[in-house]
Amino acid sequence: MASVEIFLHEERPIDPQEVLALYALFGWWPDRTTEEIAYVLNNDLAVGAWDEGQLVGFARVVSDHCFHTYIEDVMVHPTYQKISIGSLILSRLMEALPTTEIVTLFCQAELVPFYEKQGFRAFPSQVIMHRKGAMPTDLDESF
Repeated sequence: MASVEIFLHEERPIDPQEVLALYALFGWWPDRTTEEIAYVLNNDLAVGAWDEGQLVGFARVVSDHCFHTYIEDVMVHPTYQKISIGSLILSRLMEALPTTEIVTLFCQAELVPFYEKQGFRAFPSQVIMHRKGAMPTDLDESF
């Protein structure tokens, strides 16, 4: 394993196909397309980690550039885990983040200790909720 290099997408373009390959390794987002990934890469901050030309790590952000920044899709190829690549990716990403009040990320429970070492803190009082698609027009406004 050669030395791994960490670059922002604007410094070294990240191939959307390689991002999809990493997603597949983790069973994430099987419906995402190359075109969608390319759009996201060109419109938001992203960072990649390469070993001899192969993308072995990735993370991206979603931000309103004022109040909140969300770190999304932090992935390190299983062969490259536990050798600080995840920490390097997060450090590079944090250096490049827009100035916002709060940086948030979502993770699996077993990854909480890793992210706490990076300065994040869990808020057990919060619940993550998701909804796929646009809001319906006939919502009950009484809530």
